[in-house]
Amino acid sequence: MSDNDAHSALYEAFFALHHGLPRQGPGSDDTTRRLLSLAGPLPARPRVLDLGCGPGRAALLLAAEAGARVTAVDLHEPFLEELRLAADARGLGDSIRTVNADMGELPCADGSFDLVWAEGSAYSIGFDRALRAWRRLLAPGGALVVTECEWTTDRPGPQTRAFWEEHYALRTTRENSAVAVAAGYHLLGTYAQPESDWEEYYGPLAERADRADPAVPGMAEALAAARAEIGLRRSYGTEYGYTGHVLRAADPRWRTRPETAADVAAVRAVNAAAFPTEEEARLVDALRDDPQAWLPGLSYVAEAADGTVAAYALITRCRVGDRPAAALAPVAVAPGYQRQGAGQAVVRAALDAARLSGEQLVLVLGHPEYYPRFGFAPASRHGIAPPFEVPDEAMMALVMDGSGPVPRGMIRYPSAFGV
Repeated sequence: MSDNDAHSALYEAFFALHHGLPRQGPGSDDTTRRLLSLAGPLPARPRVLDLGCGPGRAALLLAAEAGARVTAVDLHEPFLEELRLAADARGLGDSIRTVNADMGELPCADGSFDLVWAEGSAYSIGFDRALRAWRRLLAPGGALVVTECEWTTDRPGPQTRAFWEEHYALRTTRENSAVAVAAGYHLLGTYAQPESDWEEYYGPLAERADRADPAVPGMAEALAAARAEIGLRRSYGTEYGYTGHVLRAADPRWRTRPETAADVAAVRAVNAAAFPTEEEARLVDALRDDPQAWLPGLSYVAEAADGTVAAYALITRCRVGDRPAAALAPVAVAPGYQRQGAGQAVVRAALDAARLSGEQLVLVLGHPEYYPRFGFAPASRHGIAPPFEVPDEAMMALVMDGSGPVPRGMIRYPSAFGV
């Protein structure tokens, strides 16, 4: 058998092993719903692009539960046929359009989609290239949901490292989040997929492998690869896993960056102009002078096109009980730039920086109709209370990644807050 014939046989055997399976990678309907919730509010009939859709489990759910008009893309036509049949059977044929195309070279106009979805498929072209290639497809305010296999330990063992070095270069969640921010996105949230998501994929695949005929050309090699992958997961699964990254393209009108020493006067002026008194401006100065409160790199400005500081957001250290947390305050927008997106841009940039620096919990006392757009929810849901009387809906918390328990108790602010 020639090399081309052997490759073709392995290709056919691989897909024979996978056709008809409910999933082509780790996932679950619950995970799809969780990622969808992190993407935030969508239009009533959102335009969704599902990339590397496979047989379309996510596409079907998005069409049925989000009322989406889904464009489902895959290079393997038989998967698209499976999806079309399933969509017709569920009465969703008019909501799902299939496209046989390369996800790295998409025949789609810029700004065409409210949501771009890629569960377990970005690896086909690489995470970095995927972020670059897909950003143009998002409509203003649109979200990108991409799941990626990542290290869950700083010291993977030699067996796991050898396997992934051969197949795909893994990074940690924080490293991939930093890549996303550098590529021009804000982080709406991350979600570590549970072990049960792997079983939803590997369970049916293992059963199929047990029934497969190894005498079929290429099948012995396909079976060996599948069993090696399943065996690695079951022996070393604590060392790697899939994480969902929910992203939004940054507003190009505003350049956001950490404050520098040259910005101190402009930051003071923005805070003085944005509020009725200079109390917030004095608060920032006091926090800047408190080494127990000040968190380097978490004082952010948004610049207008001419370099003017248009908006400001500060995150400093506080505590919940005896556990460290972070407080977002103040947020200020110069009067001439209000209601133009500068405030949202600088808050999202500051939260990105907090997430990348390892903060787990951010608290804010603010307008309950404004801050939920960033993921904040009433702090009381986590057993967190302020040290003063305030409407419950105004004291809010943002749990960054849900990887550990959220501290409970009374908030302890730095002395500069005067509470």
